[in-house]
Amino acid sequence: YIAPKVEGVDDDAIVEALRVTFIGEYEFNEDDFIGNTYFSRSLEEGGAPQFFGRRDKQFCGFLYLRSLRTGSRALSLEHGSLLDIILRLKEIRPQMWESTISGLASFDVASAPELGITGVLQSINTALKKYVPKEWGVEPHLRVSALTREHLRKVITAFVATGEGPHAAPYYRQGTGTINMLVLAMLSQIAEDKQNVIFAMEEPETAIPPYAQKRIVHEIRNLSAQSLFTSHSPYVLEEFGLDETLVLSRSGDGVLIQAVVSLPESVKQKRYRQEFRTRFCEGLLARRILLAEGATEATAFPAVARRLAELDPAKYNSLEVLGICTIDAGTESQLADLGGLYRGLGKTVYAVCDSQTAANEAAIRTQVDELFMHNEKGIEDLVLNNTTAAALERFADILAWPPHLAAKYPYPKVDIVNAVGEYLGWAKGNWGLAEFLAQCNEDEIPEWMRETCIRIRELSQPVPEEAYAKEEPAADEVIVEPGAELPTEDVDPGGV
Repeated sequence: YIAPKVEGVDDDAIVEALRVTFIGEYEFNEDDFIGNTYFSRSLEEGGAPQFFGRRDKQFCGFLYLRSLRTGSRALSLEHGSLLDIILRLKEIRPQMWESTISGLASFDVASAPELGITGVLQSINTALKKYVPKEWGVEPHLRVSALTREHLRKVITAFVATGEGPHAAPYYRQGTGTINMLVLAMLSQIAEDKQNVIFAMEEPETAIPPYAQKRIVHEIRNLSAQSLFTSHSPYVLEEFGLDETLVLSRSGDGVLIQAVVSLPESVKQKRYRQEFRTRFCEGLLARRILLAEGATEATAFPAVARRLAELDPAKYNSLEVLGICTIDAGTESQLADLGGLYRGLGKTVYAVCDSQTAANEAAIRTQVDELFMHNEKGIEDLVLNNTTAAALERFADILAWPPHLAAKYPYPKVDIVNAVGEYLGWAKGNWGLAEFLAQCNEDEIPEWMRETCIRIRELSQPVPEEAYAKEEPAADEVIVEPGAELPTEDVDPGGV
């Protein structure tokens, strides 16, 4: 550690900063986690650490909007609610308590005799007089509140009208998206009254449509001196440049890791932005990635894995269950570059492709965790050469043949291999092969696909503790104790 020079603070570019430190720890006796933020200086100087509390955060202009927001108090007048904070910041003291209490005191509830309640209350009053003098309490009647300021703070609630009709409902009865917007609008009011605001927002896409997500990001960035977002939404992420984006993940031992997105030379900035939603975003947010050579492989592999999982769940899993997202690389030449991109972000990357030259195969293998390559020139050839005639004929029966193929093969079962082969070529990249595999039985699916699905499952599932050996190891064996660092790192996704 090298201490900075004191003279450095005199530089014109140096500005004052307030340093705070968050300390989280596990309390063994309480079996719970605790965490607090402190002024860093108070920790360094010893003595009692000084808390950096909610009022300090408000004074510094730090606003944090959680992802799950109930809004149960936001638009009430309870102490500490957002509406109460806004009134205090604007130095507004509501002068409504006396008039409200006076108006409520003059309003009798159910005072009409035909309602029957007054008769019951009168009988209670008569019975009460038999036991105590009138100074103890007489004339019971109903009011709409306790007629105190504190009680009014708890019961006064804002009503919000939605839709075109005049009907209004309490704000906390509104939809989740409406509540989110109300809370955000109130926080923005607080931000407008401060000169410097750091706005942190978690999952702004919660119950919010895409166009509103973009509006939120735009407004908050204009409103605050600094804005921090965590998100899993492509509509939010694409509003930020690569230099403004960090990928967060957590290692198996709980260490938080951040990585920057560094595009390979073959992926230009323009292409990244154009294909962000369709190709890049899901990979940034996933733990494991299966890179497919083309659109046909990208649709076929999730379909075949899902079908095998339905047929034999003890042996197979769908890619979704394994936490794997499938990305269409577009071409075989992109497999290595995209593999390096995602692997550099701490992702586990697999790749599937047709037969490659030795040079291409070597280049891809160096950039992915495991490569699955078959020996055919195309995946359609792999399937046609390794399935059954029964599967092809069954598929032909359920097809809506395009006119040109229906004219060429009026009786497709006579030449079933060529007929289905031409159909798969015509429907290439349009779920044709995926639809065929989705109706196959296990033995009708090519063995290479079945073995690939089994291997991906083995790689993606953690080894259960009971699988670790307990006997004395042989000379060439190593025992890995539970809790020790495993050979492969398992990274949990955190967000972007």
